[in-house]
Amino acid sequence: MAVDQVVVAEPKRSHLALAAEQDIERIDNVLNRRQLLGAGAAGAALVSSQAWGKTSNLGLPDAAQMDNAATAITPRPSSGPDYTPVVTLNGWTLPHRMNNGVKEFHLVAEPVERELADGMVAHLWGYNGQSTGPTIEAVEGDRVRIYVTNKLPEHTTVHWHGLILPSGMDGVGGLSHPGIPPGKTYVYEFNLTKSGTFMYHPHADEMVQMAMGMMGFFIVHPKDPAFMPVDRDFLIMLNAFDIDPGTYVPRIMTMTDFNLWTWNSRIFPDIDPLVVNRGDRVRVRVGNLTMTNHPIHMHGYDFKVTCTDGGWVPESAQWPEVSIDIPVGAMRAFEFVADHMGDWAIHCHKSHHTMNAMGHDVPTFIGVDKTRLTETIRTFQPEYMPMGMAGMADMGRMEMELPENTVPMMTGWGPHGPIEMGGMFSVVKVREGIDADDYSDPGWYENPPGEQAYEWTGELPEFASNNSPKTIYTPKQNSKG
Repeated sequence: MAVDQVVVAEPKRSHLALAAEQDIERIDNVLNRRQLLGAGAAGAALVSSQAWGKTSNLGLPDAAQMDNAATAITPRPSSGPDYTPVVTLNGWTLPHRMNNGVKEFHLVAEPVERELADGMVAHLWGYNGQSTGPTIEAVEGDRVRIYVTNKLPEHTTVHWHGLILPSGMDGVGGLSHPGIPPGKTYVYEFNLTKSGTFMYHPHADEMVQMAMGMMGFFIVHPKDPAFMPVDRDFLIMLNAFDIDPGTYVPRIMTMTDFNLWTWNSRIFPDIDPLVVNRGDRVRVRVGNLTMTNHPIHMHGYDFKVTCTDGGWVPESAQWPEVSIDIPVGAMRAFEFVADHMGDWAIHCHKSHHTMNAMGHDVPTFIGVDKTRLTETIRTFQPEYMPMGMAGMADMGRMEMELPENTVPMMTGWGPHGPIEMGGMFSVVKVREGIDADDYSDPGWYENPPGEQAYEWTGELPEFASNNSPKTIYTPKQNSKG
């Protein structure tokens, strides 16, 4: 796992806000085409210097930025209630400052560039340089003040999904308060009355802004450190995009037929692993802001569901699972003790959600002999490669030339060959001797002798076969067994 540190700096200005071109005419008073498409920090600003100047001198907290997709580890708190900071895979936690007992944060809504995987960059909308946005972490009982600066070409809001707060702070544009105009900063302020896992996202032009990647986690830790403690606490935001190969901007009108299924706006094999020490108590929090449900399955373990959007599940009501279905607009958290060594898959169990950039109109060629056709095509297209005659597994080994800015449908290599996955997939790596704050990738697990499947070359035992659709009843064994 690549690990980075959060830096506080002047926001990196993007010159790739192509998705906003349709809005330029109606917001001429704020933006102009030269600002959107020009290179450099000055030419690419998304709000005019005049508009930005109205908000930049108000003593706002620094707007921390992250310009890469490395997992950033947050230091443990040095004051206040103790808690284990969360680890946002391929993400980071937003720093805050204290102001007369209030925790102040600064979110900047803006066009961003996000590396979905090596070789593929998306032009999205997000917060503070990234999609998904930075995680906000606080403690039950805190009062928070969140400044939201809008550097998008249209108005926006922030809804604090699942939090209990005054209705005027709820972030539904036109209902809770007016939309935040481009170039303006609004302030949200409220008390955190309960702990748990929450999310934030716009409730303004929601279809567009969420399809462009605007979302993030809001974690409220319990005031009592002895309540629901864990050693490692991971965050996974489920989101999805429809980006055609060779393009950079999502198709925002897509309803459910997405082609890129992501965790924290990353796709396998470039989602960081979940690294844990043997014996750790581990929590995995999963939020779903896609347009469909996701059954998240973890190999090698059973776990207990310990938290929902509504709060913590009492121990007497926790239920055991190996898969947990995450509904649309909801979150679930599960916990387990990492007592089984190895590399264990964790993924969405909808098979097409562990693929990348699928072509939905590709015909099925299983059982078709394309040998003669291939020979003919190669007379004028020598690099032609037939696919699908014996299934699609050979795609994992193919080095077929791809269109610009896309990734293979099946990709990723493990210690024993291609893993043949993509999308919503990662690996839980359980090892001995991992330090408490160490999340670096330990490499692949070496299975002990006798604990790995192997090829059999001896005589095969008899095997049964059945091609009848009738129910077959197994006779009861007699007393002699």
